[in-house]
Amino acid sequence: MMMKSAYAANIAAARHFLFVPGNRPERFDKAAASGADVVVIDLEDAVPAPAKAQARDDVRRWLEAGGSAMVRINAIDAPWFAEDLALAHIATLQGLMVPKAEAGDAIIDVARLSPVVALVETARGVTGIDALAAVPGIVRLAFGTIDFTLDCDLTASDRQLDPVRLAMTIASTAAGIAAPIDGVTVRFDDPLPVEMAARAARSMGFRAKLCIHPAQLSPVAAAMTASEEELERASRIVAADRAASGSAVSLDGEMIDRPIVARAYRLLAEGADGRP
Repeated sequence: MMMKSAYAANIAAARHFLFVPGNRPERFDKAAASGADVVVIDLEDAVPAPAKAQARDDVRRWLEAGGSAMVRINAIDAPWFAEDLALAHIATLQGLMVPKAEAGDAIIDVARLSPVVALVETARGVTGIDALAAVPGIVRLAFGTIDFTLDCDLTASDRQLDPVRLAMTIASTAAGIAAPIDGVTVRFDDPLPVEMAARAARSMGFRAKLCIHPAQLSPVAAAMTASEEELERASRIVAADRAASGSAVSLDGEMIDRPIVARAYRLLAEGADGRP
């Protein structure tokens, strides 16, 4: 139980989640040494159907030998789900990432076994998002943008999906769970697109991103970390608030509203690395 609590705390604080294919066991140790806040071994999209049983066995052996990671299992209605779920009993499993997560008894049962990141990637997942976020044991929501656009038959740009991101942030805040995780950016040979996407997600209340390559970790961390300018201004606002001793706060000729003061305290409490 104590290990599960520690794993859940790490998942809640993580800025990047790095996928590694479940059928590439030679990459597990490399991913674990990559510097990713959380490594996610993928048994779903990365593994073709004929290879799923072997991949699950490889994951089990690696975990039982002392490896530690989160595992993205197959969807609750998939034929491989029950056997994937048995991995939850291995002590070094950090948590389960559940694809196509939707509110209901099934996700409640999963979340009783392990810390869960719930992937929101269907219309039903979005319409039931408040109930989903409130399930005990769900640590964070993550946005599966590619599957969501497929489910809804959308050709929308990534930024046109921001209403869903806002709904995820509101649901997470209302449920008292950690800020949501943004979906993948498919470009990994150029740091700029992934950093720009992560910064845009951060502006929508997200505090982490799913990654498909170790090269994406650094730009994601940079985007999810407060800049020196942000921290310097927050320090000045906090100093002005303390000097005001409960009176109205002003700085550089401007009145500073209480929500801005509260945000400055929160930013400094999170620290320069962006982790609470």
